[in-house]
Amino acid sequence: QLQLVVSGGGLVQAGGSLRLPCAASGSVFSINVMGWYRQVLGKELELVATITSGGITNYADSVKGRFTISTDNAKNTLYLQMNSLKPEDTAVYYCEADYKWHWFSSSTSSWGQGTQVTVSS
Repeated sequence: QLQLVVSGGGLVQAGGSLRLPCAASGSVFSINVMGWYRQVLGKELELVATITSGGITNYADSVKGRFTISTDNAKNTLYLQMNSLKPEDTAVYYCEADYKWHWFSSSTSSWGQGTQVTVSS
């Protein structure tokens, strides 16, 4: 099992920055893709950014050029650096990982708990 713990979040003014860490723990065979998602109350879950084990990144159009997803393998931590924040970035942010717990297992996913990010205008 892979456990993900999100920290960070909070209240920030528009134009400000925030970094969200997501710490991973547990014994797994491989982690294929990690990502950040967000959800506004009453709306669907939205993909924010993903990063593959090979370092290939993908971003939602709404955050391109402002957010950066990265990993620190030594710390087993996924990050989301958010710059030039806008009020519309206000949401609960979640991290997610697609992984295999053994070489013969199929891929499964694990989710961290959400953290609230509020951007004031």
